[in-house]
Amino acid sequence: MRILIIGGGVLGTQHAWQAVERGHDVVQIEREPEARGASVRNFGLVWVGGRAGGLELETAARARVLWQRIGERVEGIGFRPNGSLTVVRTEAELAVAEAAAATTEDRGFKLLDAAATRELNPALRGDFLGALWCDRDAAVEPRVAQPALRAELAKSGRYTWVPGREIRDLTDRGVVDDTGETHEGDVVVLCTGAWTGGLVKELAGPAPVRRVRLQMAQTEPLGETLTTTVADADSFRYYPAYRGEALDGLNAGQPQGEIAAVNKMQLLMVQRLDGSLTIGDTHEYDEPFSFDTTEDPYDHLAEVAGALLGRPLPRIARRWAGVYAQTTDTSRIVHRARVADNAWLVTGPGGRGMTCSPAIAEDTAEELSW
Repeated sequence: MRILIIGGGVLGTQHAWQAVERGHDVVQIEREPEARGASVRNFGLVWVGGRAGGLELETAARARVLWQRIGERVEGIGFRPNGSLTVVRTEAELAVAEAAAATTEDRGFKLLDAAATRELNPALRGDFLGALWCDRDAAVEPRVAQPALRAELAKSGRYTWVPGREIRDLTDRGVVDDTGETHEGDVVVLCTGAWTGGLVKELAGPAPVRRVRLQMAQTEPLGETLTTTVADADSFRYYPAYRGEALDGLNAGQPQGEIAAVNKMQLLMVQRLDGSLTIGDTHEYDEPFSFDTTEDPYDHLAEVAGALLGRPLPRIARRWAGVYAQTTDTSRIVHRARVADNAWLVTGPGGRGMTCSPAIAEDTAEELSW
């Protein structure tokens, strides 16, 4: 078949990957000169451990395997199986980590004391009780992953990248862009992320997704290797894997501080290949979103990260905000719906987009019988 992928982010690119791998011709169309949405404004984390049990965990675990396979072929995505440490500093936080490590679900969890945590990640020299280690978590480089994947796809001779074109119409032969050019194809897959207006809204109506805004930052190089991804215990409050009596006790006995609570924050910290650190993040759910970034969250992140590192965080070199789409149907990983005889909308993976995109694309291919 000839498959048209609308959207140049990680979800669209992984759909292109699946289609080319299965022998089809692909045209991928992006309205910007390069993808600029949530696919590049994230941590680049393949985050398995914190996922909800059942379908979400199965999808993330399968995606982790797919990411590694892709990484073995495409070194430019910067895949590394570095795992993660969620560092705990109080007894209440330790109780949540202990409960998670004792779960019967296979998440790759192991509870480490302070000495073992520092042995695994010597850059952590702060004062803490230990950490929850997850050996399933990994990382890629979000700013370069899509171009690297496209370069590999181009080697097939069956892939075409068309940037700077916005799709204005869907026909039974394909799509028409804003220059009036028709791109013919048998199937159209709309992977437009948080952009749910325009043609998407005309085809699908109000999709069951909400938009979420977050703030993040990148520091200057750390000057040493951060061997794992690092999270603070506030991340327990935001990932479904940790729900239970221990988390209830944490929330009741150790509520978040005002800045963290108002901004719905956790610390995630991952080292980029150039030695810098990506840190974040906040969550804003009510639209219209703020158009500016605020400093209090960055001050909080720097304080918490510095406490775990045991020294001041390197200077923040850049700040940014991003918006992603999240399905409001909690029983699903992504919103996938047929919007015309020859067109499907796939959007709303939420904070799972970078992690789960290879498996989501694989599921789309199977459902559409590519």
